[in-house]
Amino acid sequence: MKKLGLLLMMMLVFIACNDDEKDQAVKEVKEKKLPPVEKEYGFVLNNYEVVKDTIKSGDFFGAIMDKSGVDPGKVYEITQKVKDTFNPARIVAGKKYMILKDKDSARTPKFFIYENDKINYTVVSLTDSIYAAKRKRPVTVKRREVSGVITSSLSEAMQAQGLSNLLVYELSNIYQWSIDFFKLQKGDQFKMVYHEKYIEDTIFAGIEKVDAAVFKHSDKPFYAFRYLTDTVSGKPSFYDSEAKALQSFFLKAPLNYSRISSRYTKRRFHPVQKRWKAHLGTDYAAPYGTPIVSTANGTVIASSYTSGNGNYVKVRHNSKYTTQYLHMTKRAVRTGQVVKQGDVIGYVGSTGLATGPHVCYRFWVNGRQVDPYRQNLPSAKHIEEELKDEYFAYIEPLKEELDQIPYKNI
Repeated sequence: MKKLGLLLMMMLVFIACNDDEKDQAVKEVKEKKLPPVEKEYGFVLNNYEVVKDTIKSGDFFGAIMDKSGVDPGKVYEITQKVKDTFNPARIVAGKKYMILKDKDSARTPKFFIYENDKINYTVVSLTDSIYAAKRKRPVTVKRREVSGVITSSLSEAMQAQGLSNLLVYELSNIYQWSIDFFKLQKGDQFKMVYHEKYIEDTIFAGIEKVDAAVFKHSDKPFYAFRYLTDTVSGKPSFYDSEAKALQSFFLKAPLNYSRISSRYTKRRFHPVQKRWKAHLGTDYAAPYGTPIVSTANGTVIASSYTSGNGNYVKVRHNSKYTTQYLHMTKRAVRTGQVVKQGDVIGYVGSTGLATGPHVCYRFWVNGRQVDPYRQNLPSAKHIEEELKDEYFAYIEPLKEELDQIPYKNI
């Protein structure tokens, strides 16, 4: 009996030790952290060897593929099969790309992903099943309310609020016909209701749209409401609290957000010719390469170069109005081309008689050169009388929301 009891005790000790070892093993497995799952562009990156890079000046698709071990014959086959969806000859320096390779010893490339922009990308399959597919990252839209005050400039007001400079362009585009942004005053205030885009709910991807805004300039509030009246084009416009269009026949300036370095005058000391003479234009100083736009719809009647004007473009808008844009580094339109308001016609430079980068904007009325800032220029079409009730009903809650947002003060 003693022997049997001893044997039972030994068995219990052995079982207990085994249980302890099993518990310890389970504990170790639990404590061992698995690598986090990384996903991007719809792929689980953990399953591949990942190469991330940026297209550099002089790079081309064939060289990138060759560096990754894809032979020239395969590259030719890929380019021929995907060229209708993705043209490898048009990859742009500065764009990001990713190559996904097998994790085997051969490290065979499986996919090439090209980032067209923050949201859009193209996947090129490098396998036996060659294809290219355009895809989008998941985007969420968030509605926001903001308020700001001008201390020195609109861009500084946005930065003070921690806001994107894209809002500068949104506001200047909305009010470019009604507010002279070169004459903003300290203490001017603005409020906006708008929508922002975010990739995967975290990465800022731009402004979706502005619903409504009010800009108090010289103590006068300028309301703006986004509203669709043109159901044919599907393009909304901005109207004020009285259903009047904010858009005008002419833009206030031929380029976005700069400074006036010299105004229209009958007597100015020319910085190059060193003599007093008339300056029958308005100079807008801006960095080299800044896009210059046509201030109204029209036809290009001259796209040329002279020693005084440098590269210049002249646009006839109708039988009454003509505009001209001087000192471009590069022209973007040809004579006879039809342009619309806001179309890029060239880029800021300092060609001709110019001391620094700017555009000299000239304006003719009935063949006589005038100061555009002193003209009573035509406005765009307002909302029709029979549609006003519907419009007022639409903007009422938006105006109430804007009015409830407190103004920022200096």
